[in-house]
Amino acid sequence: MSRVTSLSRLSLTAGAALALTACLEHPIKKVLYDKSSEAQENVAIAINKDVDILFVIDNSGSMADEQALLAKNFAAFINVLEAEDVNANYRIGITTTDSGNPRCPAAQTKPEGGKLVLSSCVDRVALGDFTFNMEDSSAACTDVCELTDDQLQIKPTETQYSNGEKAPRSWIERIEGETNLPEGVSTIQAFQCFGPQGVSGCGFEQHLESMYKALALAGQETSTTNYGFIRDAAILSIVFITDELDCSHVPAFDAIFKDNKVFWENPDRPDATSAVCFNAGVKCEGAGPQYDSCRSANYDIEGNVDVADDKAVLQPLSKYVNFVQNLEDQKQTFDLNQEVLVALIAGVPPGYDKMQAGSDIIYEDEPDPAENELFGIGKGCTFTPMGGETQTAMPPVREREFAEAFQVGGDRNLFSICQDDYSGALEAIANKIRDQIKPACMTKCVKDTDPSDPILQPNCQIFEDNAATMSRKEIVPCDEVNGAWTAPAGETACFVELIDPGNETPSDIDNLSEECVAEGYNLEFLLIRTSAAPAGTTISAACELSPNPGNDCPML
Repeated sequence: MSRVTSLSRLSLTAGAALALTACLEHPIKKVLYDKSSEAQENVAIAINKDVDILFVIDNSGSMADEQALLAKNFAAFINVLEAEDVNANYRIGITTTDSGNPRCPAAQTKPEGGKLVLSSCVDRVALGDFTFNMEDSSAACTDVCELTDDQLQIKPTETQYSNGEKAPRSWIERIEGETNLPEGVSTIQAFQCFGPQGVSGCGFEQHLESMYKALALAGQETSTTNYGFIRDAAILSIVFITDELDCSHVPAFDAIFKDNKVFWENPDRPDATSAVCFNAGVKCEGAGPQYDSCRSANYDIEGNVDVADDKAVLQPLSKYVNFVQNLEDQKQTFDLNQEVLVALIAGVPPGYDKMQAGSDIIYEDEPDPAENELFGIGKGCTFTPMGGETQTAMPPVREREFAEAFQVGGDRNLFSICQDDYSGALEAIANKIRDQIKPACMTKCVKDTDPSDPILQPNCQIFEDNAATMSRKEIVPCDEVNGAWTAPAGETACFVELIDPGNETPSDIDNLSEECVAEGYNLEFLLIRTSAAPAGTTISAACELSPNPGNDCPML
């Protein structure tokens, strides 16, 4: 897949600032006139503290303990996003892996089909969502959640498409430190109630198709649950939690689950098993029972391998890679360095994410033929909690390759579901998001308009541009109120100039970030919003540049 690394224009990141102390000696200038003619550069600024996170949670019959662990350990994820030096403006949407299957009648499983779901698991216990094969798994909810839907009433908020109209949304959000949750309910508590999805979902999981539908619905005005969830310039993170194989199938070829037994592990069985999902979408090299390698592959209805995408019985992997790559490309029009983040908590051995010795995925047949009939391959990992029953997970192939297509850096983005604590995995996933949130360093040397003052006095102006409406609006400087930057009355956005590289002023309100100082920049921007930006919005800065950058910015 492509990764844009060269810059065709200057691209900065900027986000919201909350608790800052006052700087009395160097107040923000309030002179409002168009400085574009004085500026040698117009700089694009991407608002990069906005993060949209989609959790795709397996809700099949074996997932009760894993859902409970996810909820129990969720603080490790949120604590990174809400840390003082991150303070992300995030949205968290949740959907399931249930997008239907001929073996799962819709009347029984009620497939979400990518719709975002936001309801308390306590209420869903009463609906039977935590019962599978007559076994009660309600503890996966009630051990971590006590709040009902009545106690979790979502506050109305805006989206970039709502034109100022507020309504309750089907996601958790925290923008500028304010959540859409009831007073006294934290985002951790909310996820612990909204996250557990039950165990009554279809056992032929469609991880990739559910993700695809969820993200596609976010751009469809007809969707009452998803529309507006994805923000144009926001960082996008996708997290899958599952113990089984991807079975995203093409509806036109649903006979492979009914009477076409080409991909059945045992054609004499009366019904299809999840082995169809492996055999119809994966090709392994080697004679077995342990295989040299396994990869995703297209099979046609007759079992021929490596056929064209339009002949494949399972949805071709390229459909999902290309779709998400297109989202990344669109986001890179706002920030050339932004990358979509994808992570899996799935059937890989513990330590796989750190590439520890002995943690590689082993693809081999299950010794017991009856067990092999169920999934077509042996277990990817096994875990027995103290005093509990042994838990197993199948090795992901299609999901793994999709995640690897969006790997950022050298660390693997796959974590084992076979462990009794997901805190490390969740923290690592959140840290990848944190790493995408970068300071808005001005990458050209800015002119000091008052050389008699040792502290930089820049001549800059910030604009909000909207290509859709062909409009440009000036963004005003922020006010300092009781040690915090605040948008002036009636304004939905304001900006701050950070100019102090090394605590040279009496206060830290104007301090540049360590990253900007290390690169030798002499100016950094902060952008504060009180509501979502309109669709199609971009931010640009017009600054007068130094005529002697070698002297004024020697490190550049």
